[in-house]
Amino acid sequence: MIELTDQMRALLAHALDDKLPVVACSVDEDGQPSIAFYGSTQVHSTDQLAIWVRNPEAGLLSRLPGNPHMAFMYRNPGQQIGWQFQGRAKVLDAGDESQQVYDNSPQLEKDRDADMAGLAVVIDVDRVIARGAVLMER
Repeated sequence: MIELTDQMRALLAHALDDKLPVVACSVDEDGQPSIAFYGSTQVHSTDQLAIWVRNPEAGLLSRLPGNPHMAFMYRNPGQQIGWQFQGRAKVLDAGDESQQVYDNSPQLEKDRDADMAGLAVVIDVDRVIARGAVLMER
């Protein structure tokens, strides 16, 4: 069972401000990986992460229909914490839930997309790994 913790919620919410942006990996339908930083990574619900993708032309958005699997890595060496989140992503249509993802993004991310041209992506987390061991699994 996946139940993301309050600690995860708090640390991910401040990761960009703490200069510890989350690294995300997506894979295209041919199996080619792509890695990027997502400063907007946030706990969306007890078993979901979310990101705001500022550029609606971003490669991530074109990869998801062919392969929705993503992985995220958060590392905080000062607190000796490292989490890997694995799951399946979906792009949200405009609406209240999408607005919530934007609103919960760090101010720096919102400032870079003040016109809200981007799109929200929600990730159903299937597995959380820490120190090489599975903490939670769907």
